[in-house]
Amino acid sequence: MSILPVVAVVGRPNVGKSTLVNRILGSRSAVVEEMPGVTRDRRQFEADWAGRRFVLVDTGGWEHETDTDIGASIREQAEAAVSAADLVLLVVDATTELTDDDMGVVRILRRAEVPVVTVVNKVDNDALEFETDRFWRLGLGAPQPVSAYHGRGVGELLDRVVEGLPDTNDEPDEATRPRVAIVGRPNVGKSTLLNRLTGESRVIVSEVPGTTRDPIDVVTTIGEDEYVLVDTAGIRRRPQISEDADYYAVLRARDAINDADIALLMIDATAAVTQQDQRIAAEVTEAGAGLVVLVNKWDAVDEEQREETRKAIKDRLGFIAWAPLLRVSARTGSGITRLGTTLQQTLRARALRIPTSELNRSLREWAGAHPPPVRKGRRPKLQYAVQAGNRPPTLVLFVSGGDLGDDYLRYIENRLRESYDLKGTPVHIVTRGRR
Repeated sequence: MSILPVVAVVGRPNVGKSTLVNRILGSRSAVVEEMPGVTRDRRQFEADWAGRRFVLVDTGGWEHETDTDIGASIREQAEAAVSAADLVLLVVDATTELTDDDMGVVRILRRAEVPVVTVVNKVDNDALEFETDRFWRLGLGAPQPVSAYHGRGVGELLDRVVEGLPDTNDEPDEATRPRVAIVGRPNVGKSTLLNRLTGESRVIVSEVPGTTRDPIDVVTTIGEDEYVLVDTAGIRRRPQISEDADYYAVLRARDAINDADIALLMIDATAAVTQQDQRIAAEVTEAGAGLVVLVNKWDAVDEEQREETRKAIKDRLGFIAWAPLLRVSARTGSGITRLGTTLQQTLRARALRIPTSELNRSLREWAGAHPPPVRKGRRPKLQYAVQAGNRPPTLVLFVSGGDLGDDYLRYIENRLRESYDLKGTPVHIVTRGRR
């Protein structure tokens, strides 16, 4: 885990915690909406102020009494963030009176052995600033007035934050860990898998689709290696997105795919393989991430359903036949032990480098055995090729006499896969004409 000090941002719903996090980070990293309860899980970011780096943890709104499982899980996640923090920012609303939920958080913080800064948010003018003295009665020290929306007072707040952080002589861990994004349609078991791999209730798990909205990053060990594991919101078709928060959550899930080294595409064995599964697989391939398909809930289906699922995967996901497929149960952990080896195999495939002379020798053999087809009265000719990059392997073919066509590029890719270990990685092939 990171050795940077941890700062947790807590408070009841809709006091502006995520807005404050975005202001500190200088970006819209956390989902913000006027509706309470948009943030549901703990989400970590790396922040910096005056040369001091720390981990900033955004949490869901704490509610003392809630009649939903999601509400109870949000409260548990916030309390877990407090227990792991070196310093806590308690965010309250300057424009309202203190509520039972505010006081519930205060009682938790009084019991916790952790420094607390009371952040009085929405102080947009001098008149409101004069009224912040009433928050002294919380017994948590001097209140710090800010306007997260306008940035007022945030610099002074951050000065207090870095002053209150514990001293450490350790250097931050700069080791580059591969990023693994867990992607798929809503309610296929992504959060359950992350909790299984981390060995704790790191994210909220609910039968209600769309529970996860922010991508959740956590460092964990899979097999013998460390990874940054990213749980993402379920990617659904645009007509099914009914709230702004869901819309931005899907955008962030797609950003997570673009940033990932490997994507774990989760498919529900109890449901049909859909066109949306196809689209997500295509997005991962286009982004250049490695891909591993996890067929989840395999233990919950009988042999007849299993055979139907096998046929559906072959039919709908045949274009990613190169992706390893594991049949697992995120709930019980069945089949998960093979994941570490599969991830390492995929990372090696993504990093493959083919010497130029060897690549061109192979291409001449393949073209000799199966020349490019004649198109518009002319037969294209392969001149030479270079590998322009890896992660994923990217080849540039220089061609004269016309276009090779997608079918011939698939032929080249198939020969490459037969000759080299490219299991788990897409291969990007582009062509360039020569005069």
